[in-house]
Amino acid sequence: MIRFKPLQRSARIQAVVAALLVLSAPAVQAQRPDITRDVPDAAAGTAEAAPRLKPLPPPSLNFYGSPGIIDMPSADMLPDGQYAVSYSWFGGTSRYNITFQALPWLSASFRYNGIQNLNLFGFDTYYDRGFDVRARLWRERRWLPEVTMGLQDFAGTGVYAAEYFTATKRFEAAALGWGRTPGRLKVTAGLGWGRLGSHGAIASIGGQRPAFVGGDTGGELSYDQWFRGDVAPFAGLEWQPDDRWSLKAEYSSDAYVTETEVSDVFERKSSLNYGVEYQYSDRLRLGAYYLYGSEVGFTAQIQLNPNQPPTPMAVPAPQPVAPRSQWATEEAHWRQDWAASVPKKQKIRDLAAEALKAEGLVLESITLKATEAELRYRNPRYRSASQAAGRAARALARTLPPSVETFRLVPVRRGTGLAAIELRRSDLEALEFSPEAADALFAASGVHDAGPQPQEAIVSAELYPAFTSSIGPYTEPAYFDPDQPFRLDVGLNLKASYAPAPGWRIAGAIRQRIWGNVQDGRASNSVLPHVRTDQVEYAQYGTTLESLYVSRFWKPGGDLYARTTAGLFESMYGGVSGEVLWKPVNSRLGLGVEANYVVQRDFDQRFSFRDYKTFTGHASAYAELGKGYQLQLDAGRYLAGDYGGTVTLDREFNNGFSVGAFFTLTNVSAEDFGEGSFDKGFRFSIPVDWFLGKPSRSSLGLTIRPTQRDGGQKVSVPDRLYGQVREAHRKSLEDQRARFWE
Repeated sequence: MIRFKPLQRSARIQAVVAALLVLSAPAVQAQRPDITRDVPDAAAGTAEAAPRLKPLPPPSLNFYGSPGIIDMPSADMLPDGQYAVSYSWFGGTSRYNITFQALPWLSASFRYNGIQNLNLFGFDTYYDRGFDVRARLWRERRWLPEVTMGLQDFAGTGVYAAEYFTATKRFEAAALGWGRTPGRLKVTAGLGWGRLGSHGAIASIGGQRPAFVGGDTGGELSYDQWFRGDVAPFAGLEWQPDDRWSLKAEYSSDAYVTETEVSDVFERKSSLNYGVEYQYSDRLRLGAYYLYGSEVGFTAQIQLNPNQPPTPMAVPAPQPVAPRSQWATEEAHWRQDWAASVPKKQKIRDLAAEALKAEGLVLESITLKATEAELRYRNPRYRSASQAAGRAARALARTLPPSVETFRLVPVRRGTGLAAIELRRSDLEALEFSPEAADALFAASGVHDAGPQPQEAIVSAELYPAFTSSIGPYTEPAYFDPDQPFRLDVGLNLKASYAPAPGWRIAGAIRQRIWGNVQDGRASNSVLPHVRTDQVEYAQYGTTLESLYVSRFWKPGGDLYARTTAGLFESMYGGVSGEVLWKPVNSRLGLGVEANYVVQRDFDQRFSFRDYKTFTGHASAYAELGKGYQLQLDAGRYLAGDYGGTVTLDREFNNGFSVGAFFTLTNVSAEDFGEGSFDKGFRFSIPVDWFLGKPSRSSLGLTIRPTQRDGGQKVSVPDRLYGQVREAHRKSLEDQRARFWE
């Protein structure tokens, strides 16, 4: 039922009506390049008169971290894959926001906010977490604005809960008849429910909507309240005189009832907000504002795109393919029966090993026949398996006799072949300078199961036993303590690894904390076994044995991979673990089973244990969905003895940058779980080479949960199989095929 309210003060919606009238005028399409022709008439038809194309800057963010005006949302979408971090403050309210453009038409945000003097639960500042999601319904066209639907704080406590439809239209100054005046005008209007329907409502849909009540544990979807209750209009304008500055004005439909009526956070005197923003650099934007007739505010916005690294990749150019026509002077030498000569084969192995070493690769073994060769190699340098394969193929082309036509390249992880890339040497020679080289060579090549190492393989003599060690910094964060929302430990991490034979590894790590305050956090109040919430107890000790374990990785059969691990897996648990993975080389689907018997470690993280023991394990399904998306479904028993399942969705870019989210539902009730109702969070991994511009396989990863509780928790076992295996299978090689020639 829709019930319209009388408009006692028509001035409330004059701004909205004006905005809608402007939206009906023709405009340039969204996200089109800026085309300027600021040249004299006499220059028409010359190169000087050609359009100069300047890409539009990404949309600015509102105080909630989503594309918007000031406090209100717009219909803009960020560029695909854009990752934005922002901070906003006004009227005693601070908001930390993270937004990711998951698809060209879909974005998601996480927010952590603090409201001073809200007088809830006895804290000076009330802290809260929330999730937002936005979906574009259609793009801007000549006569139509861009339209987006949004759900705000849809899975939190509801302090900022709102839903909205918003429309945005863009105009060039010239299209508005303003002559040669530079700049762009962006006009937004929309309808909001919940918070965004709390001031100036023009109708009510579905009856009265419950108000926010402090103390809710949050975490559940209040879908029965979406688009229900009072609905109110909002609108705004943004004028961009150039690519740096923006002037903004908006009419807000948020009455800030909780902040102004329930508590005395600030005084709302007006519905009009004004602001100015400055694009300081390609990634940093700053803004200052005057809000609600009484408050001054500011924002800082940082936007990153995985496809636009801050440092261009500086990789030494690969060696050119050596055509066999250049071997004429040595042809007589190779006419001899080299394939039957062990010394000559060993010489070839040594030459190939040196060529691979120059490319940052390690020869494990090589099998030589008169017309074909199989190379098994490690890739400690390149993130892309295709790039490593391209370098390995060039090395073989420079070192193998002219009679060898077929190359079989087998990337190896811990002594086990992951896949076999089979290609013809003649194709490599013919396509090196072809503009279609990437697609043509991949189409002419084959990707197969690696199989066991041939018995006649010539193995590199100095691979085993192998010892490696490293020392570097570590960080251990703790989030969302009401007394102090962010805590951090920093120190040094000493790692060592010993490989006595192919597939075997003994590894460990010792940590020395240098500074930190995680130990000052709050004690656990969980009613479940404290499988993860005793982080404060584990943080009381400065020198700890982080891990010490022995593991084995092998292939028990075709398309099957296996792992066993025993020892101290992580700071909280040790035990025994086994895993089997079925993952055909040419399939996007994988299936796995993992079983673990674990014992909780003592707080000092040495060699002693606590009384808590449990069995935990999962059956898992993995799917490569295309466009970099990876889906993982797990079902089984978790550390607290609860049963359920986990859904994880990651998006991985070709340069290794990945962003993902997960949630777990188990048979633990929301009441027993505690704040947050169920386990969920998001994670991201940034490759080191994205920052440094130099080849590296290292990454900086972080997982953030709105609330760390004990339900739905897994043990962290080193060297799980799927990530190691998938990187060299067909889908990954195909996605990275252009890098074969880099």
